[in-house]
Amino acid sequence: MITLGKLTKVKDLRKIWNSEARDFTPWLAQEENLEILSNEIGLDIELIETEAKIGSFNTDILAKDTYSDDIIIIENQLEQTDHDHLGKIITYASGHNANTIIWIVKDVREEHRQAIDWLNEHTDKDLNIFLIKIELWKIDDSSIAPKFNIISSPNNWTKTVKSSQSPRNNITDLKLTQLDYWTKFFEYLDNNDTPFNPRKPQPRHWYDLPIGNSLCHISLTMNSRKNALFNYIYIDNDKELFDYLSSQKDEIEKEMGITLDWKRLNNKKASIIEIKHDNIDPLNEENWDRMIKIHIGDAEKFYFTFKDRVKEYMNKK
Repeated sequence: MITLGKLTKVKDLRKIWNSEARDFTPWLAQEENLEILSNEIGLDIELIETEAKIGSFNTDILAKDTYSDDIIIIENQLEQTDHDHLGKIITYASGHNANTIIWIVKDVREEHRQAIDWLNEHTDKDLNIFLIKIELWKIDDSSIAPKFNIISSPNNWTKTVKSSQSPRNNITDLKLTQLDYWTKFFEYLDNNDTPFNPRKPQPRHWYDLPIGNSLCHISLTMNSRKNALFNYIYIDNDKELFDYLSSQKDEIEKEMGITLDWKRLNNKKASIIEIKHDNIDPLNEENWDRMIKIHIGDAEKFYFTFKDRVKEYMNKK
């Protein structure tokens, strides 16, 4: 007979983190803990500074998204939400010109949840606000583990469609079809076990995924003119990284089980390492399930083959 442990919630967060500034913020700022938060909300958060100055105030954590370089502010409150901190997150976001606000709290008042929901609904796609409840759990006598529970988050679909329908964007039927496909792709990522944090779908022919640093990323594309999918590692302005990787070409292709197209692109800043799939009409919805399998398959091959190699390159520099 299987014996299961008892899951117990640690109610008093102050027993672990007595002070937000001296204990919780330094703990959260550690790379492994920011990674836990990143995995929960679908961003790749990299620390810039703790207690970052903005006028006479200090922002608990100033960070960025490693893929987009968008600015993130994190405000910590090991108590119930209050008006003071709601005002602070808006002040800090304005002062740092942040794209993402993350408000981490012990408990949430309903009126503050409604306020964050309202802000997410009425601001444009360039501002995203997460209200997150931090909890601590243990199994029997195990170590205590943190759990981030998202209480309020951006409505990606609503914001993207709202932006797309704005007259200045001149949205076309093609762009709406692309949006529909990447939304379905986004939902697959969100509902399945993959190494990727889902990113907002946009009405365009590509969808980018992070690989763990800002030197390069995975780009998945759909080309309706050529009836093809082009998936690649995109290296931004670092020919030395391309050369480092291409020196391992045979080993990499053997590991991936596929021949890659290595394009150094000497006359351009970027370089790419590409996989091409022909004879697929991306505008035909009957092909979308197959396309998702191809995009996910290529993305995972790129991720598991290149991530550590890129990290090794960074450590050698």
